[in-house]
Amino acid sequence: MKKIRNFCIIAHIDHGKSTLADRFLELTSTLSNREMKHGQMLDTMDLEQERGITIKLQPVRMYFEHKDEFYQLNLIDTPGHVDFSYEVSRSLAACEGAILVVDATQGIQAQTLANCYMALEHDLEIIPVLNKIDLPAADVQSRAQEIENALGIPKEEIISISAKEGTNVKEVLNRVIEKVPPPKSIGDLSETKALIFDSVYDPYKGIVAYVRLMQGSLKRGDKIRFVNTKSETDITEVGCFRPKYEALPKVEAGEVAYIVTGMKSTSDARVGDTIWRRDKGGLDLNGVEALPGYKQVTPFVFAGMFCVDGEDYPLLRDALEKLSLNDSSLTFEPEQSGALGHGFRCGFLGLLHLDIVQERLEREYNLDLIVTAPSVSYEVKKSNGDKIMISNPSDLPEQNHIEEIREPWVKVEVLLPKEYLGGVIKLLQDRRGISKNMIYLDENRVNLIYEVPLASIVVDFYDKLKSLSSGYASLSYEFLECRAGDLVRLDILVNHESISALSIIIHRLEARSHGIAVCKRLKEIIPRAQFEIPIQSAIGSKIISRETIPALRKDVTAKLYGGDRSRKDKLLKKQKAGKKRMKMFGSVEIPQKAFLAVLKKED
Repeated sequence: MKKIRNFCIIAHIDHGKSTLADRFLELTSTLSNREMKHGQMLDTMDLEQERGITIKLQPVRMYFEHKDEFYQLNLIDTPGHVDFSYEVSRSLAACEGAILVVDATQGIQAQTLANCYMALEHDLEIIPVLNKIDLPAADVQSRAQEIENALGIPKEEIISISAKEGTNVKEVLNRVIEKVPPPKSIGDLSETKALIFDSVYDPYKGIVAYVRLMQGSLKRGDKIRFVNTKSETDITEVGCFRPKYEALPKVEAGEVAYIVTGMKSTSDARVGDTIWRRDKGGLDLNGVEALPGYKQVTPFVFAGMFCVDGEDYPLLRDALEKLSLNDSSLTFEPEQSGALGHGFRCGFLGLLHLDIVQERLEREYNLDLIVTAPSVSYEVKKSNGDKIMISNPSDLPEQNHIEEIREPWVKVEVLLPKEYLGGVIKLLQDRRGISKNMIYLDENRVNLIYEVPLASIVVDFYDKLKSLSSGYASLSYEFLECRAGDLVRLDILVNHESISALSIIIHRLEARSHGIAVCKRLKEIIPRAQFEIPIQSAIGSKIISRETIPALRKDVTAKLYGGDRSRKDKLLKKQKAGKKRMKMFGSVEIPQKAFLAVLKKED
């Protein structure tokens, strides 16, 4: 175990984590030059290659010579986007050290700070690295000073590298071996414990668990138990990542490995569970404690997912089950919509997470999906003292049964150049933000700390922030608590009938403007009928906005030439009575595209 080092790479998005991992693979001869056919070897998904972002954590084992001795290095490459911070926290639980990468042209960003604090919480050894020193815009001295000011790491310890050119990359691996402590064995040596930090579903092998062995050893044929789910199985294969699966006869304490369980049910091997085995005395779980280091993930953003073709519903259910094993931060439950049919209410960590899940479902499982507008979950305290959590506005009880509605609030950190400060502060205030702090990292860069309702930043806040700051601002947020607010359910009525699929929970101050916008949009899309169609938005029984689609009229007086005026009046009166009767019995057909126009998150 003294020759093992477990570490991960953490950074803000696009600061060069995956490129640095590629150089490590080349330097340690883990992959040959022929195999390194393209960049980002650890980004195995097509989606990751196309977008140039890391979505899934990816482990790899390397062997490196330092002072005439060979060391086993287990690296986990992590995502950088705020929506995938749960992947980062799982990686940190399986490591003893972290390489913190900062772009020498951009400096510290919001996610750099968030990931660094997360690593410090896990008590990891941090190795600071300034990347992209080969670019003309790189300013090594001032960026190193910035790291020292913000994180308290002496600038003499910072290694300046170019991951693209390979400059000083060997120095980073030497520093990892010198600074990162080897894994320690814990507990009773007669039993084996391993932490599942990721798992994937393989159509041939079944469920493959990615584990970090804390104590003991595992080999093919061993009987194991899962501490939380209580299920048991026989191991059919063990091995390491190079970066593809490489089978081994045995894996031991301190190592990062994969275990093929052969299980088919996605609920049996959950991420964060503990694999346990005792050398003697059977598989009785009495008194066995699960390993620490994991928090239960809480989804923040909810959206409905429906198939365009209703017959694909069973395929969508199977696809979500398989995807939720691979991505444990995804939650889902069945939902029925009068407009869109059967589907699922899914929970996500953020909008990029929603976008990635939708694209993976459409690509990997050939599904054609409709995704409703994102919303958040609310805590409702009823008059009788009961508390319920709702993520669907149609589940909200009647107003007279509600004592208060609480909405989730988040702490938002925005890092930006000072020249964009005015516009960003106005944006945060417009979203009901409360200012908490403003810290100058240097004379040009400011860290704004605000508390904002999650519902206000969930749809288009990130896009507006980027456009206001010319792309320079970066964002990180963390959940604070649920707070009571003046929240109401806004209903949309078409021809005096409420359309539940268009209902939304919103702050009273924003309800009127939202209602006007939706009514105008529906007026353009719903086709005209033989009678007048009112479109209204309402809070309870109070109508707050209205648009009217005029009736299609035939000129019934066209055939009359001259004569007495009363003849025309008689025909018009008869037509008016017919329209009135038609309005009483006529129903409005709302086309699918009307729901999509209001529900689609692009709006």
